[in-house]
Amino acid sequence: MRGPKGPRRGLALDELSIIPDGALLVRDGVVLEVGPTRRVENLALARDAVEINAAGRVVMPGFVDSHTHLAFPLLGSGSGDHDAAARAVRANTGQRLEAKVRAYLEAMARHGTTTVEIKTGCGPDESAESKMLRVLSVFKQDPVEVIPSFLFRLPHRSSGDASYHEAADWVLGDLLPKIWRRGVAQFADVAWDSDPECYQYFDRYLEVARGLGFPLKMHADHLEPQRALAMAVDHAVVSIDHLEYATEEEAAILGPEGVIATLLPCASFRDDRDAPARGLVNAGAAIALATNFNPHHTPTLNMQTAVALACLRMRLTVAEALSAATINGAHALGCADRVGSLEPGKSADLLMLNVADYRDMAHTFGTNVVHMTMKRGEVIYWEGAVTRKVP
Repeated sequence: MRGPKGPRRGLALDELSIIPDGALLVRDGVVLEVGPTRRVENLALARDAVEINAAGRVVMPGFVDSHTHLAFPLLGSGSGDHDAAARAVRANTGQRLEAKVRAYLEAMARHGTTTVEIKTGCGPDESAESKMLRVLSVFKQDPVEVIPSFLFRLPHRSSGDASYHEAADWVLGDLLPKIWRRGVAQFADVAWDSDPECYQYFDRYLEVARGLGFPLKMHADHLEPQRALAMAVDHAVVSIDHLEYATEEEAAILGPEGVIATLLPCASFRDDRDAPARGLVNAGAAIALATNFNPHHTPTLNMQTAVALACLRMRLTVAEALSAATINGAHALGCADRVGSLEPGKSADLLMLNVADYRDMAHTFGTNVVHMTMKRGEVIYWEGAVTRKVP
């Protein structure tokens, strides 16, 4: 995945910089050298190295899952009732919430994810939001790197409901600055709504969040996303996600801009409506792939599935999908300087796959082909034998 410093676009998205019969030299969790095996093995630093033989297998960067709802809502808390979901967070202990998150993260590690973004989204409920962000802060040094995002979701509005406006004003004036001061979220995200009454709050939220110093993200999974796309460009968001209802013409405005389009094929698979991936690539836009994992709506935490669906349904090439699922996902999370590709100086986050050709990834739908997952130079998952009954 060695290539341009910025997100991959156009033809660069299809270029993986493959090294046949390659090798990596890793020390203290960092990649020191990458190149042909004969050259790397002859380096003085390699003489005392522990060898991990990957003959017949693909070695690639770890997946960067740049859009998930892994921690909220909780499974069994009521998928469509945000108030009930927030109450479920308050009712659970921090230890119980931590155990639920850790179980998902371990499953992700087994399927090759080494960096993951996790959103909150409890709504105007400071107790639930604060508890969720405290739980996520526990995982900063876990094997899978967690990047927390605060997701602003407006409460349901009733005509003339003053509490709706008060809640929105409180989030903007009180909760968001408090989260920034505590340093518990790395991004400020907003769940777009096509109701024109909401536009003023989205515009204010993005302005306030950027003024505080947050990098910005947007959900755009509603009808008529033109205004969301325009607002994303105006506020220079890092990524605008979903875009299932966008046309190729609408999405093309992202081409010359710096906004990354994060596409979620596992979510669109359920609704049978895909984002215009091919049109985005042809327009020169940078795209990323993520799972949108949500235990209610998108219970898929396997980035291999996202890659396969992007090839089968969105007409991406395997190389484009893998670039979008690694280096461009890292750009969508602001961490491409250290993860997303196998280059000297970057973290040794890598996978060894049970395939001999990366193009086989388009045909492994529903199968885990990860043989080994490494994070910061440490093996965090190794495929084990199936236990057989002893006679």
